[in-house]
Amino acid sequence: MISMNLKKLRKTHRYTQEEIADKIGVSRQAVAKWENGETVPDINNCIALAELYGVVLDDLVHYSDDKEELGIRPKGKHIFGLVKVGERGQIVIPKKAREIFSICPGDSLLVLGDEERGIAIVKSKDFLQFAQDIFNAQKYEEEDE
Repeated sequence: MISMNLKKLRKTHRYTQEEIADKIGVSRQAVAKWENGETVPDINNCIALAELYGVVLDDLVHYSDDKEELGIRPKGKHIFGLVKVGERGQIVIPKKAREIFSICPGDSLLVLGDEERGIAIVKSKDFLQFAQDIFNAQKYEEEDE
């Protein structure tokens, strides 16, 4: 599986084997052997490759087209499945999403929208902290002038 994933990711990112080798500090021949399934990269090279391609290490190693339809997911990106909107506009946030983003009963969420890109949901305390950080940075810049 890893050999197919390495070849697919390299081609998707339009790298040559030589470019990959240069970026992670190995020979072009090593990259070719990994892609042909002759050898497997060690854990440090797997980590470097996952970071280079911006994917989850587990997907780099285990992803298979036979098992999944969506492709290797970018690191930090998730698809939680479909939810239905109730008659009054309510939705249920999937359990895995609530766990990953630490959303608990009683939390306040900010709903943002962009007519071209869709809707985003952000914990209000995180948004307020972000806004405070921007305010503090602006204030700091003004003091330096």
